[in-house]
Amino acid sequence: MKVLSERTNHFTESVIRHMTRIANSCGAINLSQGFPDFDPPAKLQNRLAEVAHEGPHQYAITIGAKNFREAVCKKQEHFSGLRYDPEREIVITCGSTEAMMITMMSVCNPGDKVVIFSPFYENYTADTILAGATPIYVPLSPKDFSFDANVLEDAMKEPGVKALILCNPSNPSGKVFTHDELKIIADLAIKYDLYVITDEVYEHIVFAPSKHTYMATLPGMRERTIECSSLSKTYSITGWRLGYILAAEPIMERIKKVHDFTVVGAASPLQEVAVTAMNFGDEYYRDLQMHYTHMKTLFTDGLRNLGFKFSEPQGTYFVMMDISEFAKNGIIDDNKFCIDMAQKVGVAAVPGSSFFRENVNNLIRFHFAKKDETIIEALNRLENLKKK
Repeated sequence: MKVLSERTNHFTESVIRHMTRIANSCGAINLSQGFPDFDPPAKLQNRLAEVAHEGPHQYAITIGAKNFREAVCKKQEHFSGLRYDPEREIVITCGSTEAMMITMMSVCNPGDKVVIFSPFYENYTADTILAGATPIYVPLSPKDFSFDANVLEDAMKEPGVKALILCNPSNPSGKVFTHDELKIIADLAIKYDLYVITDEVYEHIVFAPSKHTYMATLPGMRERTIECSSLSKTYSITGWRLGYILAAEPIMERIKKVHDFTVVGAASPLQEVAVTAMNFGDEYYRDLQMHYTHMKTLFTDGLRNLGFKFSEPQGTYFVMMDISEFAKNGIIDDNKFCIDMAQKVGVAAVPGSSFFRENVNNLIRFHFAKKDETIIEALNRLENLKKK
């Protein structure tokens, strides 16, 4: 038979989902794939029950139900100060995964280049390749996840570069980019006429004193920033697959068409329910930050008490832990380490090398979006890590 797509020939399965399957197969606590083991807000669950009987149950308008689009734009203006037209500058997507993919397909031509910070969420490389473009990686320091502005500029000024992908707050590092860092990125994007495609799904999971700054709020960036986001993390509904894209009208016109020809539209009953979430008051987001700060403190204090080295997260619900102490003759295989840890210790993590373009294999990623009892049990099991 004829050869299948060369573009996808080198794709491997998701390492994150692979570790979830290993965790399930051996009964390990799954701190690899980032989803909570606690329920969404009760108001959402109650509204979901009502909508199950009330509807809607048929297609929403392709770009998203009108009341949901209006609610998202209202929330965005409240937190960022930016006003987006709910008729012309937003599309509702099947999660941020679709949001990123159709954005890349709308922006890139075959042969274009896209700048990606490393470490990076594994989908970004696949999205770039599927769009026919070539990724260019700019390393973040494995110590503090800072970047060299000169290295970044060298990448952004390469011939054929069309865009930069920015995950902020950042998966997997837990880094929150400072205003000064964002200003450097913005100035270079304007200088070299690039789009900035942002993944801001962790926008409300930020730990003091860090603060989230929306890239589109920086001078000159409203018209060249394409913001992708999702309800999954903020409202603990990863399985609902509801996301959205915000962008200036000329960009959004193209994105809407690609969206229409890929998934048609997101689930209409869930959009109706999600309007409730968009109308939550400020106290919800304060409580959310307090809840995640508690979980972070519980987990990181536990790691610290066990004598492990890790990077203190500024946002998200991820922790990168250093496993250099387990190296033999200076060599360590983080993939094998994570499999062994799941099978022998009963805790699953993601090998850090799956996030880095550089040769970094001494880090693993945990997530801590779990109930207290789950975190405590995971720490109890990790106490045996050095023994086993």
